[in-house]
Amino acid sequence: MANTSWGNVYKKLGARPLINAQGNQTVRGGSTPSAAVRKAMLEADASYVEMAELLERSGQFIAERLGVEDAYITAGCYTALVLASATVMTGNDPDKMAQLPDTTGLKNEIVFQKMQHYTYDRAFTIPGSKLIYVGDDNGCTNEALEAAINENTAAVAYLIQAEHENGVSLADATEIARSHNLPVIADAAAQIYPLDYFRRNAQSADLVCFGGKYFNAPHSTGFVCGRKDMIETVRQHGFIGPRPVGRGMKVDRQEIIGLVTAIDIWLSTDHDKRLKEQDARYEALEHELANVDGVSCEVHYPERSHTLSNLHVKIDAAITGKDAAQITQELDAGTPRIKVNAQGKKALVINAYTLNAGEEYIIANAIRHILA
Repeated sequence: MANTSWGNVYKKLGARPLINAQGNQTVRGGSTPSAAVRKAMLEADASYVEMAELLERSGQFIAERLGVEDAYITAGCYTALVLASATVMTGNDPDKMAQLPDTTGLKNEIVFQKMQHYTYDRAFTIPGSKLIYVGDDNGCTNEALEAAINENTAAVAYLIQAEHENGVSLADATEIARSHNLPVIADAAAQIYPLDYFRRNAQSADLVCFGGKYFNAPHSTGFVCGRKDMIETVRQHGFIGPRPVGRGMKVDRQEIIGLVTAIDIWLSTDHDKRLKEQDARYEALEHELANVDGVSCEVHYPERSHTLSNLHVKIDAAITGKDAAQITQELDAGTPRIKVNAQGKKALVINAYTLNAGEEYIIANAIRHILA
C-alpha cells in the first residue's frame, strides 16, 4: 500500500481494487502467485511448446511428488471434476467421447451422499451425468450408498473435508465402489495441508481433484490425479483432445508452468515459518485493536485448513454502537476497499493468508476509524 500505483490497473477501468482478508475466494480474484511463480510464467511466455507434451510432462512431475500414477493440469478444480465425470462415463472409447453430453446408452449415474451436497457438485453433471443423492441432509449409511448402485452407475463421488459424523467414510465408500468395479471421484479442492494429508488425499481415490489457487498457483488452475489409465482418458477429454468435451476449458502454457512451480514450492516450503508469519499478522491486529472499547480478538483454528487459522474480531454492538455486519459494509465502502468475512452481527472474520505485508495495519486503522 506504500506503492502509490497500487491498484491503478483496476482504477483505470473504473474497478475498485481491494484488500482481501477473505482468503482464496474466486469472487475476490483467488490467489497471489509468488515472485518465483511469476518469474517462471514470464520465462514460459518467451517460447512456444507442444501442449500435449507439456501437459504430459507436467502431469508426471506432479504425480512423482504426490506418489500417484499420473496427473493432468486443468482450468481449476471445477474443470477437473467435469473431466473426471466425463471419463467415468466413456472410458477410452472415442465414439462415446464424441457422443457427450448425450449419454444415451451410457452408464451416466454418479452416486453421491446428500449430506455432502454443495454448490459445485453441479460440475459432475456438465458432461451429461446425473447425480444420484443418497441418504439425507443428516447422514447416510453404507447400506444406503450400496443400494443406490445399479447397472447405470458410472462412479461414486466424494467430497473430502472434515469427516461427516453420520456419513459414509471415504474408505468405506471406496471399498463399496470397488466391490462393484466402480471408480471413485474425490473433490479435495483445498485439502492440501498438512503435506502428508495432501499426499494421502491425492492417493485416496481413482480420480482426485484439487484447486491450484490454494497453494498460490494461478487462480484459474487446478489438477486431477490418480489412475494412469483414467488420467489418459481425462487428457482425451481435455482441451486439446481429438473430440474434447473440455475444449473451452483451456489452460495457458504459462499457467501450467505457474502451477508446477507453485506446487514444487508448496511441497518444499517451511510451513512453520509461513504460519508464524500469518500469526504475527493476527497479533498485530490484536495489538492495534486492544484499546477499542467493545472489541476483542480470538484466533480460531479450523480443522484441515491450508490457512490453518483466522482471526475473529468480536463486536459488542451495545458498546460500539455498530454491529459486525455494519462494520463489514463500511469497510467495503471505504477507501481502500476492504473485504472481510462476518459471523452474523457478532464478529468480523479475518483471513491473513491473502493479505500483503502491512495490510493488517490498514485493516485495524479502518476498523478504529469506523468505531471512533
